[in-house]
Amino acid sequence: MSGEATPFPQDLSAEADSLIQNLDQSGVDTPADTGAPQAAAAAGAETDAESVAQRLSAELETLRREHETLRGQYMRIAADFDNFRKRQSRDQEDLRLQIACSTLSEILPVVDNFDRARQQLDPQSEEALGLHRSYQGLYKQLVDAFKQLGVAPMRVEGEPFDPNLHEAVLREPSDLVNEDLVIEELQRGYQLNGRVLRHALVKVSMGPGPGASEGAASPAQDGTVGGEESS
Repeated sequence: MSGEATPFPQDLSAEADSLIQNLDQSGVDTPADTGAPQAAAAAGAETDAESVAQRLSAELETLRREHETLRGQYMRIAADFDNFRKRQSRDQEDLRLQIACSTLSEILPVVDNFDRARQQLDPQSEEALGLHRSYQGLYKQLVDAFKQLGVAPMRVEGEPFDPNLHEAVLREPSDLVNEDLVIEELQRGYQLNGRVLRHALVKVSMGPGPGASEGAASPAQDGTVGGEESS
């Protein structure tokens, strides 16, 4: 009848038991037996990771040292270049001043001649006055051009003698001016932006001469002689 339960075949149950026994006897690893290889693999991976970390750390330290070396070289090169740039700027400025001084020194005698003419000429006629005004106008233009270039005349009379600014042409005794003071300017000196363009030729005082000290001592000498004679 179709409604009755079919019994489980006995031969299939026996076959399953036989298969399990064969698996046990064949030595096939069960899942519980795979723990040791996995642990060994994990330990090997950890060792490899430590080795890689050490290698990367050494490479990082090497790169840091190289960076410091290159940085030091860069700083030295930058400092050398900055010093070179400043030195070049100073050299160019010195060269410019030397050229300016050389050029202006050649023009100074012209200024001296205009100045002498201005002081010596005493025009009387109308024609002479017109010529004198023309000279004065040219002289003023020349002086203004010198001022714009930074040229300034020295004022030396009554000033202490300074060999950096003055050139002593004459020295003479003076009862009115102290020693080593400028008595007279013989040729005007000029400066270019604080730098000597031409030294001033001057006459320097030597102070009171020997006659002044002898004159001051003569009354005492006369008194002594008189005392000796009276005795």
